[in-house]
Amino acid sequence: MPVLPTSGRLRWTDVPAPLRARLEDALGAAVADAVTPPGGFGHQLAAALRLADGRRVFVKAADDDDPLTAANLHEATVLGTLPPGAPAPDLLGIHRAADWTAVAIAHLDGPHPDLSPASGDAGQTWALLDKLTSSPAPAAYTAAVSTTPSTAATLHGWAELAADPPTDLDPGARTHLPQLTELEAAWPALAHGDRIVHGDLRADNMVRDHTLGVTFVDWAHATTGPACIDTASLAPQLVLAGHAPADVARLLQDHPATADSPETTTAFLVALTGHWHRNARRPAPPGAPGLRAYQHRAAAAGLALVGYRLRP
Repeated sequence: MPVLPTSGRLRWTDVPAPLRARLEDALGAAVADAVTPPGGFGHQLAAALRLADGRRVFVKAADDDDPLTAANLHEATVLGTLPPGAPAPDLLGIHRAADWTAVAIAHLDGPHPDLSPASGDAGQTWALLDKLTSSPAPAAYTAAVSTTPSTAATLHGWAELAADPPTDLDPGARTHLPQLTELEAAWPALAHGDRIVHGDLRADNMVRDHTLGVTFVDWAHATTGPACIDTASLAPQLVLAGHAPADVARLLQDHPATADSPETTTAFLVALTGHWHRNARRPAPPGAPGLRAYQHRAAAAGLALVGYRLRP
């Protein structure tokens, strides 16, 4: 595999020439420029290609031996089976050459959404999650994700932290370790459901397209599960964007995806926060600069929300 640039992402020029030629042939124009959007923690090529005729296409590519290639192909399958009107870009094609695989996706024109309290993007995203989870997933989607294990179902961390509590563990978390461990242990049995789950919602996995509005991207972790997962995942992101934890805690109580399953929502949020607390203390993985710092911030945001849900 090519040496990773300091940004952690592969560049267009790192892609083998045969695959670059295959893509240009399939797209019907030469690539004039490639821009890697900010954000994300993967090392694969993930770039907006500007073609010589002015069109833009988003492409993900990696060596066939790279685990991210399987994730890219999973995303491609998912994009082809989402229901009409789902907040997702269109799949344009899958291309292979020189033992590499590229997935071409429709380019979205716009910035990442602003999830801060001053913006309307958070409200639009909240409404999209209601729409996305209000009905069971289509049969084609369910079949597409049926062989992919849910990463959400395996989230954990508190049991490991309770066995050897770090000296820097938040005092409130230390006090509630037995309860947090118990709730985390209950989560796997609650993790099953029939709703669409994106599985990795953050602002940098969304685009506020000038035509489509807020649209979810990077469906590599898509699966099925209870309706609460994506909504509860987004909640700490709102805290990180400047919302008061008390306000976000009330949103979780009222949102249709979480209001109907408070125990499942709490167990998931506890497991997710434990995952962040545990992983944030591990060595940084190669090709993912900033991941551990992000996990530290997310862990604190998640714990603030968990505190409201543990109160009597």
